[in-house]
Amino acid sequence: MTVNLKLLTAEIVGTFVVFALVQFLAAGTIVWPAGWAFLILFFGFTITLSRWLLRHNPGLLTERMTGIGKPDQKTWDKVFYLIVTVIFLAWLVLMPFDAVRFHWSQMPGWLQVVGALLLLCSFYLFFLTFQENPYLSPAVRVQTEREQTVVSTGPYHYVRHPMYGTFIIFMVGTTLLLGSWYGLFLGLILVVAIALRAVLEERTLRAELSGYDEYMAQVKYRLIPYVW
Repeated sequence: MTVNLKLLTAEIVGTFVVFALVQFLAAGTIVWPAGWAFLILFFGFTITLSRWLLRHNPGLLTERMTGIGKPDQKTWDKVFYLIVTVIFLAWLVLMPFDAVRFHWSQMPGWLQVVGALLLLCSFYLFFLTFQENPYLSPAVRVQTEREQTVVSTGPYHYVRHPMYGTFIIFMVGTTLLLGSWYGLFLGLILVVAIALRAVLEERTLRAELSGYDEYMAQVKYRLIPYVW
């Protein structure tokens, strides 16, 4: 499968511009080392992962680029995706407001370093998930055109939604790195929203993806092993 490189480049550059504008306009300054560290780490991973997918799984890369808005994406998920995107952008705005512009939070430097390490750990777990699941669409839909099957190996052996579970680590790592305690509170709303999506997504998979019922019987936990 041929990947539209112009579209891929435009998506990465466009996302970087949005993230940078949101963060630094909210901060009121570009002199924010933690903000630059987040952008470098996040987009370094994004570019690295995209290059890996381009070489090893172009079909998945194309799905990640074009999955949102396809006719077979569930209507509720289109609305849900829009709402979560707005909350995510609000989260990105809140953290620089908190940590830089108004200095509501006072977070020690060593804890920000811990946040960076957690962020790197989340990137590794995200990669393992992408490596294992060739059907990892951003949309809730069963990819019949790609003959989607149940994935039960790798991180899927432990939880049914490792991508969502890893987001929790990503959220905590990002808020600590950026030095915002308030970011944790809004981040928890994102986690609750993602947990709700996991429940609704499973209804679709049980109804439309052969073998998913058996998989749910084998793997008991959705996001966090031995918790939920």
